[in-house]
Amino acid sequence: METTVLNATEYRNVSLSLLSESKTNPRRIFEDAALKELSESIRTQGVLSPLLVRPLTENGFEIVAGARRYRAAQMAEADTVPVRIVNMNDAQALEAQLVENLIRSDVHPMEEAQGFKALLDLEDPTYSIEQIAARTGKQPTFVAARLKLIDLVPSAVEAFYRDEIGVGHALLLAKLPTDQQEQALSACFREDWGASSDRKAKRILLPVRSLQFWIEQNVLLFLKDAPFDKRDAHLVAIAGSCLDCPKRTGHNKLLFSDLGKQDACTDPSCYQAKVSAHVAKQIATKPQLVQISTAYGKQQEGSKVLPRNQYTAIRDEKPKTKEEAKRPEFKVCKFTTEAIIAEGNDVGTVHKVCANPACTVHHPKQETSRNDEKWKAEQDKQRNEQAIANTTGIRVLKAIGDAVPVRLMKRDLLFVLMQTFPLLNELQLQTLARQHGIRKDRETDMLDKLFAAFLRRADEGTLSRLLVEVSVVLASGRGKGMNALRDAATVYKVDTDAIALKVKQEFAAKAKAKKEAKPEARPVAKTKKAA
Repeated sequence: METTVLNATEYRNVSLSLLSESKTNPRRIFEDAALKELSESIRTQGVLSPLLVRPLTENGFEIVAGARRYRAAQMAEADTVPVRIVNMNDAQALEAQLVENLIRSDVHPMEEAQGFKALLDLEDPTYSIEQIAARTGKQPTFVAARLKLIDLVPSAVEAFYRDEIGVGHALLLAKLPTDQQEQALSACFREDWGASSDRKAKRILLPVRSLQFWIEQNVLLFLKDAPFDKRDAHLVAIAGSCLDCPKRTGHNKLLFSDLGKQDACTDPSCYQAKVSAHVAKQIATKPQLVQISTAYGKQQEGSKVLPRNQYTAIRDEKPKTKEEAKRPEFKVCKFTTEAIIAEGNDVGTVHKVCANPACTVHHPKQETSRNDEKWKAEQDKQRNEQAIANTTGIRVLKAIGDAVPVRLMKRDLLFVLMQTFPLLNELQLQTLARQHGIRKDRETDMLDKLFAAFLRRADEGTLSRLLVEVSVVLASGRGKGMNALRDAATVYKVDTDAIALKVKQEFAAKAKAKKEAKPEARPVAKTKKAA
């Protein structure tokens, strides 16, 4: 049979042996069950819709659209199939394949992405995202998002093809740098230890909004807070200017349209490199700048960076009350100087500090000897009052928890808590864990995993009280701890005064017992000097 096409478009029946599948067909997934079902239909009714083909050689045709029908016809052992023969160049064939597959609901988004990428890579003719969108009847934002799926790391692609994650998760992951995607992929799931009997945790896919929240908290860095000049293309030469960076959400609005007007960096590694370069540049330009740390813990030996306890940061805003005006951080002294944060939070920003230990305004405790009994007594009193306040707060929280009624179903309570407890910091988590008897058996135990396992085993009453307790503890992290406790105590009719009085009595009894148990110091006998 000749393959010559007499007209621009021709219909005829051709032998299956003359057909071959196109290497550029974006469809890569052919489900066996669906193919078998289609082959049975072909056995009884034949191929109802012609395959779109183009002449390939003198002895064959290339299938532009209809690979699924071709495979099903092979399974049905058909001799010939109806085809529509059209003379097309590579670009036209690729475009036809893409359009043909896009109108079908079973095409995988990764296949769409590969089709769009093949069109975009053509040298003649050339396509833009907008042109591809117009040819396929899609929005440019849709095409841009699908193209970004090409940047998914292999583990994410595999999870996507296995339907372990949805298209919403995949699109969010694809927008992240490669080194961030693996960690973000793990954040798509939570481990459910209660749903399995073989001591293996079951992975449960979290909603897309949970991944979005994780990305906002752990990856996105809002450029309005950046200490460096975003227009400086030479700060980190390999990165260039932020203004033209495709990883900046404000620059690539086609890809990051879901973030609205927010302008953020999606590459923490690049952002941190620019912060470090900015700090080095500032110190080189102004050698007199003091370097400070906002982090806790010991400094490395020989470090030029001053730890928190060796400087006082002076606040720029005016004091709101007379009491605030008396505090050292609202005062300026003759030793006040500029300092740049080199470690910890807000690295790269410049602040006013006093780092002179001789300053009586900002370092008053240097004037008082640690042997001064009055000073020691005052410190002990403050520590004791703080301990009483902490213990009282914990007791009030327990009393509030005891008063919480069982209302919601366990699944509802568990869902809310599983979404909320990751927001707790380590200290807050320890407080609640201690409250409910959750302890580490081994040094390698992770408190958050122990807490999650406890939640899954807990009954409705325990989950109800935990929901209220977590709310109060989270409020305390925003500086509203006492207000939240007071409000909760009012709602659940907890007598905070009685609890506070009992705690004070317990502390007083402990202090008395400690004092009585302390042996009196005996005078040391003087020895005579040897003659």
